[in-house]
Amino acid sequence: MKTYIALFRGINVGGNNSLPMKELRALLEKLDAENVKTYIQSGNAVFQHATEDVDQLAERISAAIKESHGFAPRVLLLDVAAAEKAAAANPFPAAEAEPKTLHLYFLAATPQNPDLSLLDSLKKDNEQYQLTDNVFYLYAPDGIGRSKMAERVEKALGVAATARNWRTVGKIMAMASEIG
Repeated sequence: MKTYIALFRGINVGGNNSLPMKELRALLEKLDAENVKTYIQSGNAVFQHATEDVDQLAERISAAIKESHGFAPRVLLLDVAAAEKAAAANPFPAAEAEPKTLHLYFLAATPQNPDLSLLDSLKKDNEQYQLTDNVFYLYAPDGIGRSKMAERVEKALGVAATARNWRTVGKIMAMASEIG
């Protein structure tokens, strides 16, 4: 059994795409996931599964949610090593003291032709970012809701992404270590 982190995009946001975490846990268990844990309503789950084919499992999870709840969210599955690597590579360690100001955008693929000039044109003077192969780090001290750059990350990178703040990343990592 391998431990996976599932990041769901666009569930329980603004009253749309409602999926209670109790129902998500049950759905994952029906798909043979074990030791399922969830964190907050925005769609974070940690579980163990026998599969090695993460793309197929992500598709199965999305399809099962479509069948049971009428919408198909994007599901990004990470193994624990990838999440640990992303957390360890944080280029803004000073921002960890204010965890709501630091966001990690987990990318569905490595951007081939990112438009960093677009991000630079939208960046506030006090904002900082860094792009690695599959994570975009954003330090936005005024908050992500006030960042023009934050709302354009996906467009500029040309790949699907889902963001989590530093506090959420820490909680997810703690859950993953609990279940092994």
